[in-house]
Amino acid sequence: MTTDGGTLGLVLAGGLARRMGGGDKPRTMIGGETILSRVIERFAPQCTRLILNANGDPARFADTRLPVIPDDVPDFAGPLAGVLAGLDWAAAHAPGVEYVASVPGDCPFLPRDLVTRLHQARLAENKQLACARSGEWRHPVVALWTVSLRDDLRQALVREGLRKIEIWTARHGIALADWPLEPVDPFFNVNTPEDAAAAERLAAQYPNA
Repeated sequence: MTTDGGTLGLVLAGGLARRMGGGDKPRTMIGGETILSRVIERFAPQCTRLILNANGDPARFADTRLPVIPDDVPDFAGPLAGVLAGLDWAAAHAPGVEYVASVPGDCPFLPRDLVTRLHQARLAENKQLACARSGEWRHPVVALWTVSLRDDLRQALVREGLRKIEIWTARHGIALADWPLEPVDPFFNVNTPEDAAAAERLAAQYPNA
């Protein structure tokens, strides 16, 4: 289902977190641990290894013991820049890997079968890319990317100034992997203090979510 080199996991933590008042959203505490810890605990077993995309001082993530990869497209070009950084890292450091799975660092309820189901979706629909959907909502950064498209992505980002993920993925075709919204949306993401409070309530109510 995966390639011989397995799937590299990419945690996207490069956002500016303006709605949280700045700082690192993944460090928000939910259910007695940080969101980042929850993400790593759920995501790591699904991948051959993990890397973290973040800008600024990488030392602040030293406790994760993960390689910290900054964007190399300037001016905070958004999550596509983080995806490109992950694809470039895979090409340079894990040449046997053909696929990178990305998740945001602010999703405390990530499913434990995410990577398997993304691969199942791309194979079923014969597409190079796949992303998650819960209910009617697509989650463009919860996705599976092929390393072979990294040059095309770089051209879109650097030469075209493209920033919207779904415009680029539509060019290549993208499969959808579906999850239910109940009892907890597995892709609930924490953008505001109110979201953090809601996630804390959900974690208490559904400890196995």
